[in-house]
Amino acid sequence: MKTVKDYKKYQILVVEDNDGDFMLLQDYLEERFLSAKISWVKTFKDAKIKLISTDFKIDLVLLDLSLPDKSGEELINELAPLCNEMPLIILTGYSDIEFGIKSLSLGVTDYLIKDELDGTSLYKSILYNIERKKTQMQLQTSEKRYSDLFHLSPLPMWVYDVETLRFLDVNAAAVKHYGYTLQEFLEMTISDIRPTEDIPAMIERVNMLNGIEPKYSQGTYRHKKKNGNVIYVEIQSNTILFKASKGRIILANDITERFAYIEAIEKQNAKLKEIAWIQSHVVRAPLVKLMGVVQAIKTDGPSGADNEKLYDYLLQSAAELDVIIRDIAKKSEEIKLDIDNKAKPI
Repeated sequence: MKTVKDYKKYQILVVEDNDGDFMLLQDYLEERFLSAKISWVKTFKDAKIKLISTDFKIDLVLLDLSLPDKSGEELINELAPLCNEMPLIILTGYSDIEFGIKSLSLGVTDYLIKDELDGTSLYKSILYNIERKKTQMQLQTSEKRYSDLFHLSPLPMWVYDVETLRFLDVNAAAVKHYGYTLQEFLEMTISDIRPTEDIPAMIERVNMLNGIEPKYSQGTYRHKKKNGNVIYVEIQSNTILFKASKGRIILANDITERFAYIEAIEKQNAKLKEIAWIQSHVVRAPLVKLMGVVQAIKTDGPSGADNEKLYDYLLQSAAELDVIIRDIAKKSEEIKLDIDNKAKPI
């Protein structure tokens, strides 16, 4: 059966001091790769030069554990950091199997036993480790992006365990805004930042969120700072897998000032309604009296017998109207003071 060759142009660095072993590796590689570029060095020193060269792009490193200038754990510790994003596969003999296994914890992506090696097993290992390394790098990039968004966010953020309700991670903005240290947060649950009377409703809400899909949620709640101050916060949340724990990530936006402003506006509207009612009902009564008196004087003429009484009635109605207008002016000033002194928009 004819072997199907891989057309991808991989750059493979072989670090092997034994000519015979290299020739065998080269045959295996050429058996399965049509366009692979194979580079060969015999020492750690030469391998290091290749790996740090900006002109030499490498997709994979095949490394013999015993080189003339360095070997074993020391060799891996020196070479693995230079490989960075590329897979590092160890080639070992039977006597080195135990160390070959240990090498996986030192940054090696795979180890192959030389005496059991053939073209197929080498090819599978290369493809598997290249793809696995890509996945690892993507995961690291994703985790870094999460870390940057989380820890550099100007708004308070935290992650809590959905079962225990304990804080799992808290960003610097939350530490600053709520007044607790990071260590204090990590020893607390989310119940500790809620007013006591709000906790039953919070527990009910958490249980509800744990049993539904989708897991995204938002709402406005009351929180309590370390100094005891109660604030209103707008919460956005979603589920997240955090260090093997099922958690919920929270973004908190303090809207206490906005909430107070809205409350002040509502009080203002109530007073405006009261003023409108006064203007449409209370003001009308003395105004009707004034209009009646003026009409009576006009009818009887300036020398009418009852004009003195009418004039007194006119003054009385005008005084009533003056009191009402002063009351309206006072209420209007109170509205202005509420807006200026009690709340400011954010």
